[in-house]
Amino acid sequence: MTATVRGTQLARLLGRWHALPARRRSPDYVALASAIRGLLTDGRLPLGVRLPAERELAEALDISRTTVSAAYRELRESGHVSSRRGAGSWTTLPRGHRVAGTGLWMSEDDLDLIDLSMAALSAPIEMLTAAQAALVDLPRYLAGAGYHPAGIPELRAAVADQYTVRGLPTSPEQIMITNGVLHAFDLVMRLLVPVGAPVLVESPTYPNALSALNARRARITTHGLDENGWDAELLIGSLRQVRPRMAYLIPEFQNPTGHLMPTGLRELLPAVAHRSDTDLVIDESFVDLALDGPVPAPVAAFDQHARVLTVGGMSKPYWGGLRVGWIRASAPVIARLSALRVAVDMAGPVLDQLVALHLLDRGPEVIALRREQLGTRRAALVGLLREHLPAWSFTVPAGGVCLWVELDAPGSTALAHAALEHGIRLAPGPSFGIAGTLERYIRLPFTLPELDLAEAVRRLAAASADLARARPAEWSPPSLVA
Repeated sequence: MTATVRGTQLARLLGRWHALPARRRSPDYVALASAIRGLLTDGRLPLGVRLPAERELAEALDISRTTVSAAYRELRESGHVSSRRGAGSWTTLPRGHRVAGTGLWMSEDDLDLIDLSMAALSAPIEMLTAAQAALVDLPRYLAGAGYHPAGIPELRAAVADQYTVRGLPTSPEQIMITNGVLHAFDLVMRLLVPVGAPVLVESPTYPNALSALNARRARITTHGLDENGWDAELLIGSLRQVRPRMAYLIPEFQNPTGHLMPTGLRELLPAVAHRSDTDLVIDESFVDLALDGPVPAPVAAFDQHARVLTVGGMSKPYWGGLRVGWIRASAPVIARLSALRVAVDMAGPVLDQLVALHLLDRGPEVIALRREQLGTRRAALVGLLREHLPAWSFTVPAGGVCLWVELDAPGSTALAHAALEHGIRLAPGPSFGIAGTLERYIRLPFTLPELDLAEAVRRLAAASADLARARPAEWSPPSLVA
């Protein structure tokens, strides 16, 4: 089923469209078309969504139907709307071209390159002592075959205890240990999503999750996040209308926007998902990295029908090189996942799981230091951007590891290419969306030391200046690659 945006919902997304500079230079219908096109290219209005009827939108905006009709015609001519008589109008992109980011960022040996495409920290010093302790424990496992599809019992119990401490009673039977968060997501997707099934994701979202869903040939529907995060009415409406087989959400310091989902929406989601026959996959990769105050209760705490599967792992709070993640779900679902995993990769490395176990034992001190580091680096990056690139805007997140920065013009892919000439690798906005949207945004992590961040912003400012000198006088749409 195609999702529909109502007139009042689109009016809320448009905000004060009539106060935009384009309104002063252009007729009302051109300004309205430009505002809708902006919502589409920024990812806040999904592709393939049915727009409200002309009369309905005119009433919601308190303007004439003639203005809305002309705006829709303008959008059809530019290729951003497709209409069929008697059936309505849908959002699209010019010439039907679609661009999907691979989510793959490869490292290089260029020592002068500053890599801002990786939102990850270097390993903590405690990693060495945890590895040494793991080697001492390893002989206890050597007499067995070494296959533990659901993970070694001690680590399952330790992860379960973490959830219980957060107010979500959990038994070891509800935990499965995986080779990282993406592996957890892939296993869940194999279990829940038949090939070609509908799936709902946020826009923007984690690129590697999009790549996995594309490989599964899932029919992806997006919920566009705005500067305040999730629009509860639109998200609930999408679940009810589309009835996706699975919804993938990142409530804690969302990647890449940094938004924190409020408690009220967390309470609503499981019940609505159950009525829509949708399973919620909640990614808690950043839940330990709160920098400004506490985190609300987990979404799974409000689940009465075993509709929530939570994935998490060691990569973001500890180290990306430690490929240990987990899934929390009902015990029957964990049993099904374990049976499925035997045909995929049998089980995870025992030694890595022992290292993770010892790191979790020292978790409070490691996480406290991580938060202190990230808080300092976040403040440094914010100050540097405001000083050197004041035309760029962003909301300072209450946690996580990155800023989602809105540029002064839609051209993040061009900026990424220009930045490479200055020794900077970036993750441009379209990597976090589908169909070439999000060209106005770029993700900037604050995981590097302050001196590296200062040099990175200096180079970014130079790349942006180069791009501005080459930019045409009037805005042109981003290049699309088929």
